Amino acid sequence: MKYIVVVALIFFAHYLIAQEDLPYREISEYSSEFTPETVAARMVDGLGFRYYWATDGLREEDLSYKPNEDARTARETLEHIHGLANFLLCTTQEKVQSSVDVADYSFEELRKATLLKIEEASTILKSGEVQLSELIIEFENSNTTYPFWNQINGPISDALWHVGQIVSFRRSSGNPFTSNVSVFTGKVKN
Repeated sequence: MKYIVVVALIFFAHYLIAQEDLPYREISEYSSEFTPETVAARMVDGLGFRYYWATDGLREEDLSYKPNEDARTARETLEHIHGLANFLLCTTQEKVQSSVDVADYSFEELRKATLLKIEEASTILKSGEVQLSELIIEFENSNTTYPFWNQINGPISDALWHVGQIVSFRRSSGNPFTSNVSVFTGKVKN
């Protein structure tokens, strides 16, 4: 019996540490300025909030769930979302796109890394140090560039789409998204 209690306490402590200092439990207050950059940042914050709650409390069986043999697992989908967050961050940092191999990341590491990339991209957009009209998307080994517009209909929208898939997958694997948050207000309900 003592062994079970100790294991349960270790698991609970690990869970609390994994939750520590993660952004987007709630969305911060909106900007008093209405600029292209603050609007884009708010979209990114909405993504971060949805990602936070879509991934909160995922179990191993949720991560391995896939709706059919040809589909990605939830874990593979989360790795793809991380790539999209990295794509967004590289653009806001005015860097050439590069990939990050996250295959060996634990779920907690992957979740934290993704949330931090989303938060950093939003912070850069809010900083006033970049202008969307001047941000371009550049790829390694390519002379082709794209304007920030393509971030909106590309990686940002794609990431939101895939976060919705995670919500659907977790419902299908028996672990539904909490009803204790409002995606409209970006707040935890009381």
